[in-house]
Amino acid sequence: MNEQNEWAVKANGATGRIDKWLAEQQDWSRSQVQDWLKAGHVEVDGRIVKPNYKMSGTEEILVRIPEAVELEVLPENIPLDVVYEDSDVIVINKPKGMVVHPAAGHVSGTLVNALLHHCQDLSGINGVKRPGIVHRIDKDTSGLLMVAKNDLAHESLAQQLKDKTTERLYIALVHGEIPHELGTIEAPVGRDKNDRQRMTVTDKNSKAAVTHFRVLERYEGFTVVECKLETGRTHQIRVHMRYIGFPLAGDPKYGPRKTMKMNGQALHAAVLGFKHPRTGEMLNFEAPLPEEMTFEISQLKKLELES
Repeated sequence: MNEQNEWAVKANGATGRIDKWLAEQQDWSRSQVQDWLKAGHVEVDGRIVKPNYKMSGTEEILVRIPEAVELEVLPENIPLDVVYEDSDVIVINKPKGMVVHPAAGHVSGTLVNALLHHCQDLSGINGVKRPGIVHRIDKDTSGLLMVAKNDLAHESLAQQLKDKTTERLYIALVHGEIPHELGTIEAPVGRDKNDRQRMTVTDKNSKAAVTHFRVLERYEGFTVVECKLETGRTHQIRVHMRYIGFPLAGDPKYGPRKTMKMNGQALHAAVLGFKHPRTGEMLNFEAPLPEEMTFEISQLKKLELES
C-alpha cells in the first residue's frame, strides 16, 4: 500500500464474487469492502465494478482506501467501577454489555466516553478513539481492564503485555464436562474466511495463541474453568474453548444458542496483575463474578443437589 492508501493486486486465478475475495485478502469486513465498491473506490482492469462482480482470475485490481473519518468522542457521565487509580494508571471493573472504545455503531456509551468524563489525563498514544486503552475485553465479557493515564504508563503497560509478564486470569462457564484438570490450548487464531465477524483456529493469516486452563468446578453438562492468557488475540478464549469442544455458555457467536438466559458469553476477567509503570511495584487486583454468572452457577449447584 502506498502513500495514497492504494492497494494493487493481481487476481492470480481467483474466482467468485469480488467483495468476498477482497475481504479475505486483508483484515477488512465484507460490508466495508461492499461500501468501497459501491462508492467507486475499487477498479478492475481500470473500470469500476459492483460488489457482485464475478472474477475470472485474470484481473488487475486497485483498491483506493478512503481516509478514515475521525469520530468525535465526547465525555459522558457514566458510572465506573474504579478498582484502583493513581496519577499513572486506572483499573476498571467493566460491566457486561459495555463496549470498550467507540467504533461505527458505538459512538457513545463506551468505556472511553466514561473515562473521558472521569479522567482529564489519559494517554494519547492510541489516538482520540482509544485514549489510554492498552488492551480490551469484549463487549459482553465483564471484568478488569487497565488504562494508562499518560504516555509513560502506556508504553510500560503495552511492553508488559508484549513480554507476557502481566497476569490475566478469566473465569468461564463452558458447555460439557472437561475430563482432565489442566490443559493448554496452543492453536493459531485468525479471521474466519467464511464470516469476517468471527475468529477461528486456522493456519492462514493467523497469529500464535496460547491459553492455559484449569478446572474449578464440574456440574451436569457444564464446567467452570479458570483460563490464563499467554497471548491476547481477539476472542481467544471463546475460540479456543470451542475448538476443544467446550464452547462458552451463552456465547451467541461461538456456542449453542439459548441454553441459558444470559445475554452474551459467561466470561469474566477476574484477576489482573502488572508492574506499576513508575514504581515497579507489582499490583494485583481481583473482581468478583457478576451477578448473572453467579446466579447461573448457583442454579447448576441447586440442580445437582436436587438430583
